Amino acid sequence: MAEKPEQKARRKIDRMLADAGWVVQDRAETKITAGRGVAIREFPLKPGNGFADYLLYVDGAAAGIVEAKKEGVALTGVELQSTKYSTGLPDDLPAPRRPLPFCYQSTGAETRFTNLLEPDARSRGAFAFHRPDTLADWLCKETQSTGTTVKARLRSLPPLPTDALWPAQVRAIQGLEASLADGRPRSLIQMATGSGKTFTACNFVYRLVKSPGPGACCSWWTGTIWAARP
Repeated sequence: MAEKPEQKARRKIDRMLADAGWVVQDRAETKITAGRGVAIREFPLKPGNGFADYLLYVDGAAAGIVEAKKEGVALTGVELQSTKYSTGLPDDLPAPRRPLPFCYQSTGAETRFTNLLEPDARSRGAFAFHRPDTLADWLCKETQSTGTTVKARLRSLPPLPTDALWPAQVRAIQGLEASLADGRPRSLIQMATGSGKTFTACNFVYRLVKSPGPGACCSWWTGTIWAARP
């Protein structure tokens, strides 16, 4: 019998989760201590909330869900559905945070991720599922002190040292940081030839790496600094 599109998607998602270090289990064979991260298929939620295609356990507590769709389905329309599922967790289940903070939407060919620890959370494309260690680290940091995500910390960057910068470079960096703080990860800076584009870019990237933490620049900013020739 030919494999249905839904079954094909689940098989790919199973493999992706396993590759990321998750122990994938059926609900009838659940053992949440089988690994640091356990993904349970078809987990029943509160009445009216249906089933989570995968409920993600981290260190023995529920931390996220995966909403699975067949390949070809537009995942941007699934984000609200997965967020709804994150609020339907049964009251008697342990969870460090409610609603569940980590929501994935995946077809096996495409995956999107929503981190509800972030301010103004929205889904973004992901190459793979995060490892359980990564989610555990994020949860631990946010439990100890709120506002630890890159997106939150971008809104509280320290003042920009301007002594070694030209006015055009100051405007470029400050404008770019304001854009990122408003949740706009794609930017274009137009600067004249000879205005110090490389120095501007290095200063900006240094602030991203030093202030919000390692990985900020590759996680958030997609941009270009373009030189205008006379």
